[in-house]
Amino acid sequence: QVQLVESGGGLVQAGGSLRLSCTASGGIFSSYGVGWYRQAPGMQRESVATITRGGSTNYADSVKGRFTISRDNAKNTVYLQMNSLQPEDTAVYYCNQLLVRLNWGQGTQVTVSA
Repeated sequence: QVQLVESGGGLVQAGGSLRLSCTASGGIFSSYGVGWYRQAPGMQRESVATITRGGSTNYADSVKGRFTISRDNAKNTVYLQMNSLQPEDTAVYYCNQLLVRLNWGQGTQVTVSA
């Protein structure tokens, strides 16, 4: 029924930018708070940024001031604007709802070269 689709990842040099997109096809994605998560090799999946149903945002300390989460309800899409990327940001990035989890998607690979 509902499938999470992340896109926008790629290879970028340190200091560069990427914008990730997340869409939940077949669901009312915009009715829920949504988070971006990432998982680096050998690491646990961690929360990067969240945006609530009401639009409140929170960020991990490691990305605060560099990343911005936003949503376009009309497009049923959540974005993660990533600026000043560093090699430590290299990971597979995933999105999901906060309250009622959907099955995790494939994620999108972000690789930052030094």
